[in-house]
Formats: sequence, C-alpha cells, structure tokens
Amino acid sequence: MTAGDRPDPLTHALDRATGSRPIPGNRVELLTDGPAIFTAALRAIGGANHWIHFDNYIIRADRTGKEFAAALGERARAGVRVRLLVDRLGSAGTPRRYWDQLRKDGVEVRFFGPLRLLDLGANLVRDHRKIIVVDGECGIGGGFCIADEWAGDPAAGRQPWRETGVGLWGPAASAMDLAFADLWGRLGPSLPEDELRGDVPARGDSLVRVISGAPGRDRAYRTMELILAATTDRFWVTDAYFMAPRRMFQTLLDAARDGVDVRLLVPGSSDLPWIRNLTRIGYRRLLRGGVRIYEWEGPMLHAKAAVADGRWVRIGSSNLNPSSLYGNWELDVLIDDPGFAGECEAQFRRDLDQSAEVTTRPFLPRAPLRARPTALSIARSRERPATHRPGFRERRRSSLVLLWTLLGSARLATFGPVALLFLVMGALFLLLPRAMAVVFGALFLWFATAAGFHALRRSDRGPA
Repeated sequence: MTAGDRPDPLTHALDRATGSRPIPGNRVELLTDGPAIFTAALRAIGGANHWIHFDNYIIRADRTGKEFAAALGERARAGVRVRLLVDRLGSAGTPRRYWDQLRKDGVEVRFFGPLRLLDLGANLVRDHRKIIVVDGECGIGGGFCIADEWAGDPAAGRQPWRETGVGLWGPAASAMDLAFADLWGRLGPSLPEDELRGDVPARGDSLVRVISGAPGRDRAYRTMELILAATTDRFWVTDAYFMAPRRMFQTLLDAARDGVDVRLLVPGSSDLPWIRNLTRIGYRRLLRGGVRIYEWEGPMLHAKAAVADGRWVRIGSSNLNPSSLYGNWELDVLIDDPGFAGECEAQFRRDLDQSAEVTTRPFLPRAPLRARPTALSIARSRERPATHRPGFRERRRSSLVLLWTLLGSARLATFGPVALLFLVMGALFLLLPRAMAVVFGALFLWFATAAGFHALRRSDRGPA
C-alpha cells in the first residue's frame, strides 16, 4: 500500500473504534417518530421474501405489538423464515400467550438474559438493540421499541414519543444482519449459511459504518469521542438518558471551550425521572463551559442521535450513559453523508422550536451567593408543542418521584429518596434487629456464593 492509498488518520481511527469499515452504496432515510418508523418497518416486513431478523428490547402485547405480531405471523405462515430476539427483562410484562401465538405461526423466538442467581453481573447486561433486517438488503434501526407509547393515539390526545430512526437500503443492511447473527448464535444454534448475504447491490451514495456494540467493547463510546475530537464547527446531540461518563463529559467541555457549537437536547420530562434529575445535576458545569442545553417540552424524548459538522450522523440504540456505552448489547450506525446530515440538522432545529433553553441567572443581591450556586432558568420557546395527554404508563412512572421533584432541586430529587431509604433501613435495624440480621445474613451468603462461583468459573479458563 502506497502513502496515497492509505486512509486519513481519522478514517483509520474510526475503523478501529467502530470495529467496521465504511460501507458505500447505501440509501438512507431519516425516520422521525414512531408512526414513520412503524410504517417503514411494516412495509418492509410485508415485502419480505426470504427472512426477517427482528431484535428489540421491549415488545408489548398492546395494539402496536399485536399489529407487528400479525405482520410477522403472516410472513412466517407464507414460508418466510422469521427470527425474533427479545430481551427478557425489557419485555417482562408481555404475557406468555403473545410469544406462544408467534411460535404457533412459525416465528422462532429467543430470549436474551435469563435470571442467573449465581452470576449477578450477567443480570446487568441487556440486549438493548432495536433493529429489523429484511432479506439482508433493508435494515431499520434506532431507539424505538414496539409499544403504543411510540405509536401515539390521536383519538385520545396522545402524541407519539419523540423518536429518531433510520432506514437503510443497500450493503450496510447485510452488516446489520451479521450483528444480529452474532448475538442470535450466542443463544442457540447459529443461523444457516444461506440466511446471510454478502452480495447486496448498491442502492445509493451514503457511506455507513455499522457499530455493533457489545459489553466491554466501548465501540459507541470511542466513536463519539473521536468524532467530538475531530469536530471543528458544531456538534449537536439528542439523548434520552444523558449521564455521560467523566471522560466524555470532559470531551464535550473541551470542544465547547475550543469554540465548537455544542448543543445538548434532553427530555424535559422523562419515563425515568431519576435519570433526568441526574442529568440536571451536571447542567451548571456544562453551561459554564459553553455547552447550550435544551429541554424538550413535548411527550417523552427517547431519541439517541448526534450530528457533527454537517457531515457525520450517529443514530442507534446507545444512550450516552455507562449502561449503554459499557455494558449492553447495542447497535448504532455512523453515516458519512452531508446531505443526510443536513436533514438531521434541520430536524434538530425543529426540535429546538419545541424546547426550552436552560440558562443561568444570578440570585438577587440579598441571596447568600457564597452558600448557593448560580440559579438555573428556562427560556421558553415561542412555539409551544401541541397538548399531550400522558398515558397510564407515563403517569404511573412519573408519580413515583413527583413529590421529590416538587420539593426541590434535581440534587434533592435524586438523593432525597436515597436518604429516606437509609433512614427507614436504620430505623428497621433499631426496631427489628433480629429480623434484619436474618435478611441481610441471607443476602450476604447469597453474594458470597455468587462471588465464589464466579471466581471458580474464571479460574477454569486460566488467567485473563
């Protein structure tokens, strides 16, 4: 290889970080919100001739889940090989009869992550991927799950959750298929050789890298750091559960202090409010470093996307938090296409029109400035989102922490319940010492057994 044939250093670094090479010849389509994603997915499923590979974290037996089950079942009865991979914990609330009916129709269903009493760390690892691949030439990915929250219900006044997905047509879809095949084969017999394609024709002009995230590989993490380090003008990120690790947090600050227009769009209200509150704890430091922060004012913001310098776009299932970046099975795509990046930037601007910017303001002179941090304020957008009536699940989740959120700051809302928990436990130890000793003694014996099992299993494999 001559010097002129070598890739530039950033391309070479991205090859290593993502574990993949850029795949040319793809057509990409931005899919905004569940209705657009589901329409594209059901159309692709309905046109399947050979196989369907479907992987998702949450599949419910509600109206949306039944619509997908019917579509998958119809194709399976028509002779199409349908493989469905679902996370056991994420879909724990889905009744067995839903899976039984799929199997009866001919769909092969596998569950990721059975409960392991002696391997406690394995219970923390989840299959958080959201992908659909049809015939190895059409792939759909993003952060969506299969449930009514993503579909919305206009008749009931419920808007769909704000989601971002991507449709891929071309050779990159076969790379998504390989990622599916890898995890599928870890849970049982591998896919047959004739169920993967390596000859998918070009369908467009987009360069796509498929980032197949696995526990401990940190691929999405390293990719985001490289893109951030290379960004010279603007870096706009949308994230549903933002709790960036310290190193990525610092990378965002370094980019903003170097003059990059760094903007962060996060939920104003969340299905996991404690994560939202942890996100808010870091606001002041980000704002002082020059990062602009916006809170979405519509229904739940569940998207995971980033666009850099009007060139690179990352869309997928990975949230910018330790669970996604370090521990889960995830799948993202990195698209190098200025035209597509322009579409994503335009969508980001539209999202900002329905968001509130977080700013800082000083306290009144009489306030004890030394004792209190700079206050935060919200700059409301001129265009307010349409009225949204939360569904039962949204109301149920929010009610658990609503009291603490109303009582005070994000820090109080996050750590107040922790303080209350330890207060109650301390009282129980004083009032019921024998009962608490039995409970915690049993827990410690369980932990000791699990740790011993883990140590012995590792020793059989030799040194790491």
